[in-house]
Order: sequence, then C-alpha cells, then structure tokens
Amino acid sequence: MSKYPINKEFFPYSLFAPPIRNAKLAGFLGSCMKPPQSLFRDREINVRREVMEGFGSASVELLIIEPKETCGVLPSLVYYHGGGFFFGGAGYHYRLAKEYSLKTPCKVIFVQYRLAPKYPYPIPVEDCYAALLWTVSEADRLGIAPDRIAVGGDSAGGNLAAAVALMARDRGAYKPCFQLLVYPVTDRRMITRSMQSFTDTPMWNSILSRMMWQGYLGNAVENLIYASPAEAVSLAELPPAYVESAEFDCLRDEGIAYAEQLRHDGVPTELVETKGTMHGFDISEHAPTAKAAVASRIDYMKKQFYKSSGE
Repeated sequence: MSKYPINKEFFPYSLFAPPIRNAKLAGFLGSCMKPPQSLFRDREINVRREVMEGFGSASVELLIIEPKETCGVLPSLVYYHGGGFFFGGAGYHYRLAKEYSLKTPCKVIFVQYRLAPKYPYPIPVEDCYAALLWTVSEADRLGIAPDRIAVGGDSAGGNLAAAVALMARDRGAYKPCFQLLVYPVTDRRMITRSMQSFTDTPMWNSILSRMMWQGYLGNAVENLIYASPAEAVSLAELPPAYVESAEFDCLRDEGIAYAEQLRHDGVPTELVETKGTMHGFDISEHAPTAKAAVASRIDYMKKQFYKSSGE
C-alpha cells in the first residue's frame, strides 16, 4: 500500500517502482523498446515510418500517425515521448498519440529521438528541434497546415518540447503555434519542495531524477538552458502553453513554477493541476481522472489549432 494518498483508480501503477539502478542499464533497456506492431494494424489510424536527418547528419526515425478517414489538410503535433531521456516510447505513449490524432483531429509526428546516456545532451534535443523543422519543410507533402504545427510531450518529452520552443525562438526559426507540456521536466537544479520531498513516489521520484540528469547531461557544461528551460533569462515571445502537473510527483513544483514563469513573461498559459495523481498517471487508460486530463489536453489542442480557421 502506498504511503501517499494517491487515488485508488491508479492501482496497480500507484505501487510501481521503476527497476532502474543506473543510467547505463536504463539506456540499454530503453534502446530495446520498439513501437508495438499492433500500431501498424490499427483500423482507426494510418501509421507510416519516415526517416529524417537528425543532429550530426544521423538518421532519425519518425512515425506519422493520422486518422484513417483523413480529409484534407490537418494541423500537426510534433510529439516527444517521455521516459527520462533513457527509454523509448512506451505502449501508452502510442495510445495517447492515437487519441490526440483522432479526437483533435491532427497528424502526430512521433519522434524517435536518440536516447541517453549513449547519446547525451544536446543530441536528443537537437534531434527534436530537427524534427520540428523537418515537419515544417515537409508540410505540403504530408498534408499538414504549415501555420498549425505545435510541439508537445510528457515528462522528459515535455522538457524537449519546452526546449525546442526556446531554440526556435532563439534561432529565429519557425514558431510553433503552441506547446503542450505534460508533467514536464524543466529544472536540472532540483531545488523545489516537491523534488526534496518525493524521494520514493511511485512511477518516478527525485532519486531517479538525479540519475536521469547525470545520464542526460553527461559532461555538458555550456548552453544548458536547452536542457533546463527554467534557467532561461526570459520566456517572452514563446508560444502559448498548456502545462499539466501531477500531485504526488517530484516534478510537480517545477512544472507549476515554469507555468508561472511563462505567465510572468507574457505567454498565455493554461495550468492544470491534477489531484490524487502520480507521475505518468495517464498510463491508467480507464481511470476517470486520467480520461479527464487527456480530454483537457485535447480540448486545448482543438482551441489552439482551430481557433483562427473556423473549422
């Protein structure tokens, strides 16, 4: 039984402790994770593989996920999965990508960025930035509205989405129409109250976060705001943001602080603080709280993607 008052609807995940002992092992396990074959046989969506040039001219795979009944041009969410920068997309990440695609509707570009610690910072985030630019350049061919491309992700993927938005601003590149940040990692300093308190929470905790940062950053010492967006001097002129937090999550307070920092710097920001939840709670597909949170994300996506088009 968990010592935290996590909603019973998340059982048994509310008792799960990730079997991670070191960054090298996590990276090895993560490299073994592949998209489920059932994804390519799904009757509601079309899924196809594409390959782009990532950081350092390496090949990076993308999955294009779109409603099977696609009619005309659709907006697109460039999506970065979570997993502590170590793990590939889990089954529920693909399920959520399908749900975003069908219910928004939109085309999801699911980025298979390279993973730490084999590929430390800045390789993963540079791959993710390249995926945004690739989507923009290929928009006509893919049937994507070029002015309606967003970035989003959960946990480490939320970090990557926030960082890509910063990189696009600083490099004068394409500005995503919004950023979807679900219980995001934002601050390598690990100084918040929730980070200090939640050392043994299920699904993720601050002990694992410390190991994650060590594996992700490697020997990097320069230009770390694209690893730790909360350290940016200013978040002004970034795209509108949706930020979601989980109550019993070591990342809770840094996500909330990042939302407040965005608002302070004039960025329209919607903050959703879920209750009775732990990190990765949306793995529980049928939990009412998870369903409500996913519906909230989709509602935000609809409003942002379609607010000016009248569709």
